[in-house]
Amino acid sequence: MQTTSSPARPAIRRLRDRVMGCWLGKAVGGTLGMPFEGWDGPLDLDFYRPVPTEMLPNDDLDLQVVWACALDKMETIAVDRHVLAQAWLDHVEFPWDEYGVAIRNLKLGLKAPLSGEYDNYFVHGMGAPIRSEIWACLAPGDPATAAAYAYEDGCVDHAGDGVWGEMFLAALESAAFVESDPDILLDEALSILPPESVTGRAVADTRLWYRELRDWRAVREQIIASYGSDNFTYAPMNIAFTILGWLASEGDFSQAICIAVNCGKDTDCTGATVGSLMGIIDPDGIPDKWLAPIGRNLVLSPGIVGLDAPDTLDSFTDLVLDLSARLAGKMPAARSYEQSTADLAFPVQRAFVDAFPTRDEPPVFDAPQTVMLPGNYARLRSSDFPKDTLLLRYEFSLGEAGETCVVANTRERSRVWLDGRFAFGRSGGEMVPSPHRAPGDQVTNLHLDAGRHELIVAMEKPAGGADLEWVVVVADGGTKIWRPWAFLPGHPSKAE
Repeated sequence: MQTTSSPARPAIRRLRDRVMGCWLGKAVGGTLGMPFEGWDGPLDLDFYRPVPTEMLPNDDLDLQVVWACALDKMETIAVDRHVLAQAWLDHVEFPWDEYGVAIRNLKLGLKAPLSGEYDNYFVHGMGAPIRSEIWACLAPGDPATAAAYAYEDGCVDHAGDGVWGEMFLAALESAAFVESDPDILLDEALSILPPESVTGRAVADTRLWYRELRDWRAVREQIIASYGSDNFTYAPMNIAFTILGWLASEGDFSQAICIAVNCGKDTDCTGATVGSLMGIIDPDGIPDKWLAPIGRNLVLSPGIVGLDAPDTLDSFTDLVLDLSARLAGKMPAARSYEQSTADLAFPVQRAFVDAFPTRDEPPVFDAPQTVMLPGNYARLRSSDFPKDTLLLRYEFSLGEAGETCVVANTRERSRVWLDGRFAFGRSGGEMVPSPHRAPGDQVTNLHLDAGRHELIVAMEKPAGGADLEWVVVVADGGTKIWRPWAFLPGHPSKAE
């Protein structure tokens, strides 16, 4: 029998099997859910559709491989947010949601946790919770340490429930190395969350609703009603789906991953996370029918670059076990920095008009004010509208000509003109301000010359006294990676 212990941890039975089960379950669940990422649900899957010939690459696992390789290079190993931040810059070329914002922030010179908090519409996204397993495997049976490691990771590109969601899952999965009772595990993991965590409330409600209703579809409707979002990667909603899949499965791996994925939304993440949890609790409980099609090769996404990674899940498991032994439960002690975002504010011209402008000509700015926006993500209170329509004139600069993606996303009625020509507009809709998946009527992709460009945005005052929210992005048209200095052409970080 395999048993490993340390002064701070209980003995772990079959440690290697459980770590291997974690990664196999992660690969199976992610491969099941990936083709349906972003679908609303409910779905009706009972097996892979289509049946794969290998595991599908997924950022859920990709980034954990990057972290393991980064830690392995350290002479004195420690889980450190700044080491992980450098790994983002060295090895990750993902433009998606909070990833794109964080990479932009790191290029602007911000350090974690400010790199995760600043100007980030997606702070509560699933990008960090999906990376929880490595911290559980580095601190098995030690939920407090696993959660502390998860904070070091999550704060690089998230804040709030994005970070708390990762801490919750890391604690849950760590405790699952020594306990299998769902009530005990949930009590343990929930205890690390602050009272203001929406994730904590969503999990507690899901637990109660399933206990009362015993019907995952009915509970799913309750989750959507209470925690739904127009952003399908919203962490509290998806973590609730993950917990629902686990509770409703009654210990059956196939049921767990299918129920989680069939809830819809961030399906690769929910399937992968519940799959890893089930693999830790019962590594023998993953049926061969799920394992045979995907094999054991470790397949990474093309957006992971410059990395000498393990080529199989077996060798990745060995690497993680070695890192765990080297860490020996050492808590993080990250350096802190005095930081300011004052030099990241930029000027725009602002005016208000009564009538919403037609698309034929850019609107005229009567008596405009120059105001400083704190970043690309901005808000204006309804009470600050002296008239019904807000006009903003942005200037941005490109260092070289090329294909460019321009996003101006708000939930309200809007119209946008680029260099004097109408670009796009709509009567209102969802807000998903990421270059790779912004609503089609809130984005344009076109060739722009080097030099200065003018962007005019008209937005209508929200109804019902709500705040106006909007995000403006300039990104590379091919990669969809933010152009960090588009609105800050003279910022010192550009020369570094």
